[in-house]
Amino acid sequence: MSNQEKAIQTTYFSIIGNTALAIIKGFAGVFGNSYALIADAIESTTDIFASLLVLFGIKYSSRPADKNHPYGHGRAEPLITFLVVVFLITSATVIAYKSINNISTPHDLPESWTLVVLGVIIVWKEYSYRLVLGRSMEVNSSSLKADAWHHRADAITSVTAFVGISTALILGKGYEAADDWAALFASGFILYNSYLIFRPALGEIMDEHLYDDVVENIRLVATTVDGILGTEKCFIRKAGMVYHVDLHARVNSAITVKEGHDLAHKLKDTLKLEIPKLGHILIHIEPD
Repeated sequence: MSNQEKAIQTTYFSIIGNTALAIIKGFAGVFGNSYALIADAIESTTDIFASLLVLFGIKYSSRPADKNHPYGHGRAEPLITFLVVVFLITSATVIAYKSINNISTPHDLPESWTLVVLGVIIVWKEYSYRLVLGRSMEVNSSSLKADAWHHRADAITSVTAFVGISTALILGKGYEAADDWAALFASGFILYNSYLIFRPALGEIMDEHLYDDVVENIRLVATTVDGILGTEKCFIRKAGMVYHVDLHARVNSAITVKEGHDLAHKLKDTLKLEIPKLGHILIHIEPD
């Protein structure tokens, strides 16, 4: 299975899971008198649309290079990540606004059975976070990583809802708003996570150097090619799930131009074979 197929399969997992949870949370929140659960349902609903965006971004960014896009369409992925962040910020703002309004409005205590629902949700969302994050690292996808943080944010909001409802039930009448304060706290956490997702995607768009481990691996593989005496400059640009490389390689200054040309192709082929996540590789030969 290719990286694209793995990413798409993982995104479908997120879409189906978020749809089911949005329905469960919505019903539990309405019938269980819990605004924290309703807020959770709102976030899960936005997660559905965010996952659909991620799915579109992965499919589009994996399109092959063409005349107008010689480096492919990989840069679409961080752009989609920015849109996912907008969804996160929107859901956090809605939750915060509703929570503040609800704090000052008298309402009934949440039902105790909502804690059971939340317990199951917390376990499932943490599992989903770990699964999607692991897959995002495996396929090298920034938008899939953003989708994973949606699951973690959902798990945290569920934890705060659990604490809020438990507080309201234990302390009883007069503490109904504990549920709403929990939802308000969760909205702040979602905003913080929005920044954590946005920052690396911005670095990717701006070609910020964040890939020392990839550079080190490239230099190591290059030295295994007969005739390559060492490497100098090595610039990395991430686009979608691949890294584009500009590499200066040192060779014996006495060899012919053709021999240097052949060495460059041999080095490029070796790097492609040993490091499959590399995309375009430009080799510049330097005389030693």
